[in-house]
Amino acid sequence: MKQLTKAEEEIMQALWQLKKANVKSIIELLPKPKPAYNTVSTIVRILESKGFVDYEKQGKGHIYFPIVERESYSNQSINKLVDNYFQGSFKSMVSFFVQKNDLDIKDIENILNEIDKKD
Repeated sequence: MKQLTKAEEEIMQALWQLKKANVKSIIELLPKPKPAYNTVSTIVRILESKGFVDYEKQGKGHIYFPIVERESYSNQSINKLVDNYFQGSFKSMVSFFVQKNDLDIKDIENILNEIDKKD
């Protein structure tokens, strides 16, 4: 799966939230300052060429929808982060975030409880 630029990822976040949308609806969901219509339209077409987005015709326009799930992209991004910065070790990554974010024992217990719930 290809990596997205920051702008592409921002558009994908909007599409994942909206599920289906035209360019105008995507722009409405983006933070200020709002990008130009043509900019968003171009990025959506790039996402289509990368295999992240597809569309259906609606009148004179298009309704876009994601064809890559958010979870799938998130997993790939996290794995790349772990591989590139933590030598493939999730343990090293967790240790790094625990130290840098100054988590206490209670926070760590809460995280472990959340993990246990998912099993």
